[in-house]
Amino acid sequence: MMQSTGPEPALAAGEDPRRYAQILTAVYDATMTGGKSPARPREVIGDSWRRLQTLGIDPELGNPAETQMDVSDLELSRRESGLFDILDDLARGLESVVQDGDNILVVADRHGRVLWRSGSTAVLDRADDLGFVEGANWAEDSVGTNAIGTALVSRRAVQIFSAEHYVRSHHSWTCAGAPIRDPRTGQVLGAIDVSGPAKTVHPTTIALVDAVARLAESQLREIHRSTLDRLRSVAAPMLARLQSPALAVDANGWVAAVESVALRNRILLPEDLATGRFWLPTLGVCDFEPLPGGWLVRPAGPADSSVADSGNTTRIRIDLRNSQKPRIEVRSEVGEWTHEPTPRHAEILYLLATHRQGRTAAQMATDLFGDDGRAITVRAEMSRLRKHLAGIISTQPYRLDEAATVEVITPSDMSRLLPHSSAPAIRAARG
Repeated sequence: MMQSTGPEPALAAGEDPRRYAQILTAVYDATMTGGKSPARPREVIGDSWRRLQTLGIDPELGNPAETQMDVSDLELSRRESGLFDILDDLARGLESVVQDGDNILVVADRHGRVLWRSGSTAVLDRADDLGFVEGANWAEDSVGTNAIGTALVSRRAVQIFSAEHYVRSHHSWTCAGAPIRDPRTGQVLGAIDVSGPAKTVHPTTIALVDAVARLAESQLREIHRSTLDRLRSVAAPMLARLQSPALAVDANGWVAAVESVALRNRILLPEDLATGRFWLPTLGVCDFEPLPGGWLVRPAGPADSSVADSGNTTRIRIDLRNSQKPRIEVRSEVGEWTHEPTPRHAEILYLLATHRQGRTAAQMATDLFGDDGRAITVRAEMSRLRKHLAGIISTQPYRLDEAATVEVITPSDMSRLLPHSSAPAIRAARG
């Protein structure tokens, strides 16, 4: 039988779920014991079972070595998954499926880790019994054939019904899942899943889940377009003043604007990029300067060799006088731009400005929370901040650009420094 290219329901329309579940149980028992099977499993199921048997996964236990994530690791995974901005769209798209209280909605990252789940208390309690909780690993090689893990491996929407699950304790469930791809790269970001008791199986569920995943990808595409538009609005005046070859690109190398350079969609950026001079395969030696959410890239011709020795002229000004609207202003030889940080990010910028040698995640956790054990929470915040200030903030340890000139403007009355902050280091600075 040829594999379908579209969503394939586990149950054909009009088929009796109870009778089909009995057939699947007979197929499962025969396959797992090496006996003669009354039928062949669907191709996507058979492929999954063979993968798991090769790995030696126990169909009675799954992989008991897997552990759950702690709260801080979970929050970091959520922030870095690429799915955070579309969570509401996913929930709205599948609201009709979970509102009856029988099904649970789950969003997992590309590794199969459960990032979010939503459903009635009753169905969540049943999911708890299976370990189907936030932070749990539902990759195929951890818990066997399931709509999350198998969708991630097969890179297609799948529906798993009853004894199609590899681990026997999951046979009382049905689930439908679909992968969500990054429209910029084509890479899988994660999966969306609807699960519930086996009696709730319906052939249309997989089509709905797949459609919501495709809509989520469209939303990600729109978010990316808006991000490039914002970067273009900042960069265009700078490029016009330069009147020399230059590009404005986002943190992933997608081109927002060009000046006197052949138009292209994306350039490959070096790892651990910082302000300075780097070589690119398509453009040669280039000078990089930070922009809000990206980089200004200027190909360096032979006559520009003096630029490398002229020193970094970037000036960073952190203005904390207005507690309601803190600002960071960045100026360089090609122009200037501003960014309004969140209250938490304003705290971080103040700490980095007053500790130019840098702060580790543990030190920053002590500064912000009085608890060096919250380093993961710090890393999540730094990941968000560096999306706006990638060229301004370096890592290991976290620090402001060492070659830049940094100025911090605080209130004349230091007791009014970030007055809403409860961070221990800010409270100490007020004193």
